This record gives sequence, structure tokens and C-alpha cells, in this order.
Amino acid sequence: MLKLRIIPTLLYKNMTLVKGVGFDSWRRVGSVIQAIKVYNMRMVDELIFVDITATRENRKPDFELVDDFADECFMPLTVGGGVNDIEDVRRLLQVGADKVAINSSAITNPGLVKEAACEFGSQCVVISIDCKKNNGKYEVYSHSGTQPTGLDMVEHAVEMEISGAGEILLTSIELDGTMKGYDLEMIDQVVKAVNIPVIASGGAGNYEHMYELVSKTNVDALASASIYHFTEQTPLEAKLFLKKKGINVRL
Repeated sequence: MLKLRIIPTLLYKNMTLVKGVGFDSWRRVGSVIQAIKVYNMRMVDELIFVDITATRENRKPDFELVDDFADECFMPLTVGGGVNDIEDVRRLLQVGADKVAINSSAITNPGLVKEAACEFGSQCVVISIDCKKNNGKYEVYSHSGTQPTGLDMVEHAVEMEISGAGEILLTSIELDGTMKGYDLEMIDQVVKAVNIPVIASGGAGNYEHMYELVSKTNVDALASASIYHFTEQTPLEAKLFLKKKGINVRL
């Protein structure tokens, strides 16, 4: 079994890091460079950086910004937000991203996923899927959780795997930022449907939430933000807690 990864998430809006609840009510939480320097010292396995307004504002990724902070990042880095075509993927990889997260464009232009996987390898392609439960089923939302797509979560995840995605970053819109725990049902459905790694996101408030998810599903990684921004809990302590529970983590 591969070792469970602990991955902090950095959300970027209007020149600063933010964190919200349910993809709304955004609060400023500091600077990108400062956060990266802290995580460099805290033994995180990877880092995810997403510009949450780039797609809604029809902007390209901020390649200069990524170039600047990638030089300070001493761990694998996934970058998303505003990725619309193969050139965006190429430039992000050139300026320092190890992986590129594609969300809305994977819905509007699914051929991009296959093109990126063919040109750069599936290991570079992360498909970000934001979901909300409607009428008993999980629906995919685009544009930072603002636009319902009518797509079924599991069907979309399977299609993305077939198209060449290397990983799926799965986020519960309803639990995002609440620190009430992960949506176990949502995550388990996708984990059982695909054969590529699934990164769970949305809802972690303590280490017990993490253990509950890992003990009840075969998820591959845990992405979190609020737990690290708004409490004294740290990625390293999360690993130590999980290690004592018998979970195979990187130390």
C-alpha cells in the first residue's frame, strides 16, 4: 500500500491567500510565500495552490506568481485555476508546477485532459471535482462551485480517468471550511469507481476526522486548509497521530 499523503491547500484570491466556508465568506489568511516557507518546515508531502477566481474572471493563471513561489517550494506542487488550454498546462509546468489541476475546463473541454496526459504524462494531470448533493445524488459544479453542471460525480470521475487523468482532487462544497468532518459517502463512491489516486478535500477539523476517513475508505491523500489556518494543528502532528493509529504515512 502506498503511504498516505498529507497535503495543505492554498487558495488564492485578489493577491492574497483566503479561506472560506462552502466556497464563500472568504477570509484573508496571509501571503503565499510565508505559507510555503512554513510548510517547508512542517514535513508536508505536497502542496496544492488554486487561484479561485481566475476561471470566473476569464483570466489566465498568474505564471509570474507561480514562478516566484515555486522557487521557494521544496515539495511537489500542484497548481490550478484558470487552466483553459494545453499552453496553460505547458507554461505552469515550465515555471515550476509539478502537476496541474484542471476543473472547469475538464467539463467544457474534456479533450484537454487527454491532450495534456498524452503530451506531459498522466502523472502531471490532476482533475479537480467539486460536488454537492442534490436529490440524493452528487452533482458536479464548475467555476469554483458556482455553476451546477448536471453531471453525475461518479460518471465524471470515471470519464476523467479514461481520458488520462492521473489523480482526482475531490471536494465537498457543502463541508468545505466547516471543519465538521469529511463526506465519507461521497469520497467512498469515487474511490470505489476509479483506479487512480483520490485526494479527499472539504471538512477536516481534527485528526480524528482524518483517521475516520482513512479507516473507512481507501483514499490516497488528505487535502486540508482550515485545520491548519485556524487551529494549532499541523501536518506533522496529523502524521504522527495517524502513525500511532497504524496508518502508513511519510515521516
